[in-house]
Amino acid sequence: MRGWRGKELSSLGSIAARSIFVRSICNKLFVGGLSYDTNEAALKDAFSQHGDIIEVRVICHPTTGKSKGFGFVEFSSESVATAALQKMDGQLLDGRKIRVHYADKG
Repeated sequence: MRGWRGKELSSLGSIAARSIFVRSICNKLFVGGLSYDTNEAALKDAFSQHGDIIEVRVICHPTTGKSKGFGFVEFSSESVATAALQKMDGQLLDGRKIRVHYADKG
């Protein structure tokens, strides 16, 4: 497996390299299981109690404009994102139990 600079990595080394890379970008959270009625304002309102938010996006279908039932919340820091993930995962939002995970880069 090759690392981000194209150098060959051992399998153990690649796991460590990915862990370091993922840890550096975990201020963005994926939020799944959203009600189709949940908009960006409601999502921001629910998560803003945990810290400063940089961006909130509810993903919508390009043609219909209807929510696809998931979105992203980006926080100002990793520690704030971690606290929000721990407190919001499994909570009810607009009548639906939401799933919160760190967002994958890519």
